[in-house]
Amino acid sequence: MGQPIIELNEITKQYDDQFAIDHLSLSILKGEIYGLLGPNGAGKTTAILTILGLSEPTSGQVHVAGINSTRQPIEVKRKVGYLPDDLGFYQHMTGFENLLFTAELNNIPRNMARERAHDLLERVNLIESASKKTGKYSRGMKQRLGLADVLMKNPEVIILDEPTLGIDPEGVRELLKMIRDLNEQENITVLLSSHHLHQVQQICDRAGIFVNGKLLAEGDIESLAKQLLVEDSFVITVSANPVNEELIQKISSIDGVNKVDNEKSYLEVYCSRDVTPQISKMVVESGSALLHITNKNFGLDEIYHRYFEGREQHESV
Repeated sequence: MGQPIIELNEITKQYDDQFAIDHLSLSILKGEIYGLLGPNGAGKTTAILTILGLSEPTSGQVHVAGINSTRQPIEVKRKVGYLPDDLGFYQHMTGFENLLFTAELNNIPRNMARERAHDLLERVNLIESASKKTGKYSRGMKQRLGLADVLMKNPEVIILDEPTLGIDPEGVRELLKMIRDLNEQENITVLLSSHHLHQVQQICDRAGIFVNGKLLAEGDIESLAKQLLVEDSFVITVSANPVNEELIQKISSIDGVNKVDNEKSYLEVYCSRDVTPQISKMVVESGSALLHITNKNFGLDEIYHRYFEGREQHESV
């Protein structure tokens, strides 16, 4: 990880009186995998097209590897490989031929192109289907070929828009592993757009939650929980014997504890911070036996849904 390689500064994209992107500022570091997470229609693809210089922002500036995307889109495209959600190949051509065609468009010498295409097809586990027409490829095979395709020009950044859409679970697992391996082995920066929260959580170093053109929060899982679930970013499960009302009251009085639920065989303590040591100490000092204590951080799926459920309830009041 190092310096920012993608920088968006107060980007807006406006259509009449609607904002597809609403004052978006974002910084992605060289060598990280960043997940742009949000529902369909949130503006993720518009943001990506703006980064690529394929859509001009209404206001604000975008830089990729120090290059202004609006003023020098061709230079940006030399640095970036882009895999759209609706990718297409020449179906009458083989996977190998499609890669050679991409190489030709990028002025890669023929001998070098053939060698690189062969290596990439091996890397994405398509070498046995290299001579097969892409019209007969499955969706998962096309996605893997797409990954090879964006790597043909040896980019510094790859942008993947909903890369796992329509792929079976095993294909998703395989594709995500390939993305992580590429990032680790070649230090390629990855921007991954998705509405599948658990997939983003599996491989991304950081994620940004993007809704209605706005970046609501960003960071790692713990940071997102603190930003969006201010009251209950931790849940601590406590099993002790005996559990009485006095112990529950003492735990409730700890700074950072918002609520204690007595589930008969255990307590669930909802907190704004990790107070596991304080609870352990209080249980022991009260004369009870501490049988079990665990601290649960919310996953992306829970953070996302709890935040929006709470927001909807608040707005309906």
